[in-house]
Amino acid sequence: MAKLYFRYGAMNSGKSTSLLQAAFNYEERGQHVLLAKPEIDTKGADQIDSRLGVRRTVDFLITPDADLRTLFAEHRARVRTRAEDALIPETTATGAAPDVACLMIDEAQFLTRDQVDDLLRIVVLDGVPVLAYGIRTDFQTRAFPGSRRLLELAHSLEELKTICRCGRKALFNARLVGGRFVFEGDQVAIDEMSTVRVTYESLCAECYLRESGGRLG
Repeated sequence: MAKLYFRYGAMNSGKSTSLLQAAFNYEERGQHVLLAKPEIDTKGADQIDSRLGVRRTVDFLITPDADLRTLFAEHRARVRTRAEDALIPETTATGAAPDVACLMIDEAQFLTRDQVDDLLRIVVLDGVPVLAYGIRTDFQTRAFPGSRRLLELAHSLEELKTICRCGRKALFNARLVGGRFVFEGDQVAIDEMSTVRVTYESLCAECYLRESGGRLG
């Protein structure tokens, strides 16, 4: 049975690298995958860009008002048509027509609640596994709407771990503006969308509280 997977972790825990590796593993076995990410993530434009330097263009971007299940169906049909119209039509090991083996979503925290609901429908009603990668909480330790809904609906939850500067397990994503920690502002702030340099650092709970003066959210 197809499942909805949510693989989450703090910043720099290798989420994009893990997604690209999973896509490679599918394709190495002759299977088709679709890669997507929310349009709001302007960093990397239409590409998934890992810290290891590996990058790949997504098959489609997801706008905030997109019906995700309909969008997926359109691109699924394109995959099927392209396979059928090939000079030598593709077939699977079982003789069935080629299909999308998996939908992979990067930066899934930026999805809306309704779009995450659509991911579950894609899994259950359309029979296609979905791997969603993202972070749980923002720089104020509050859950993103997409992440909250994924935590509620996903069949499988997997934490991708990274470490704080002190060597402990990192839990939180602290925001720096111009190199200084800030704990107020909009939930979403991406470097390319800002007039000043916005960066993030993964911190353990102790280091986060030290930098925030004990403040949480």
